[in-house]
Amino acid sequence: MEVFEAIQKRKSIRAYESTPISEDKIRRILEAARLAPSAANIQPWHFIVVTDPEVRRKLAKGGRYAGFLAEAPVVIVGCGDRKASPKWYIVDTAIAMQNMVLTATAEGLGTCWVGSFNEEQVKKLLNIPDRFKVIALLAVGYPREKFDLTGKVLHFIRRKKKLSEIASLEKFGNPFPSEE
Repeated sequence: MEVFEAIQKRKSIRAYESTPISEDKIRRILEAARLAPSAANIQPWHFIVVTDPEVRRKLAKGGRYAGFLAEAPVVIVGCGDRKASPKWYIVDTAIAMQNMVLTATAEGLGTCWVGSFNEEQVKKLLNIPDRFKVIALLAVGYPREKFDLTGKVLHFIRRKKKLSEIASLEKFGNPFPSEE
C-alpha cells in the first residue's frame, strides 16, 4: 500500500476483532516509530505495548471515551521524555505515533488515537518514570464491523475541509488553488 493510500484509508476504529496481532506486525509498527524524525535526533519517546487483557481493561476505565481499549488486542502507550527534549517531546512523540498509525493501516489493521485517559493512573499502572509524560494511547487491531450511527452522522455533518480552506499560497488568506 502506498503512503497516500494509507492516509486516505486511515480512520478511527473503535470496534475490534479478538484476533491477535502477529509479533512481526507489532515490530514493524514500532520500527516505523523508531524511524521517525525528531528535533536534534534526540528521539525523546518510549512506547509500551500492552496486550494483557486485564491491563487493557484498566486502561479502558481511565478515560471517558476510552472504553473500547478493552477489546483492542493491543494498546500502545506513547510517552515523551520531558527532560531529554523539554521543548519538542510532545511533537516528536506525536510524529512517531502517526508513523505507527500509517504503518498499521498499511498492515491491514485499524487504530484509534486516544487522548481520553488519566495520566497518573496510566503512569502508576505501567511503572512509567516521572520524566515521561503520557502523550496518547493507540488502540490497534483488526477492525470489527459495527454500525456507528453517531460516527456516520458526524462525518456527514462535519466533512473534511477543502484544501482551499486549510492552506494559503504565499500569505495567509490567499487560498491555495484546488482542483475542485
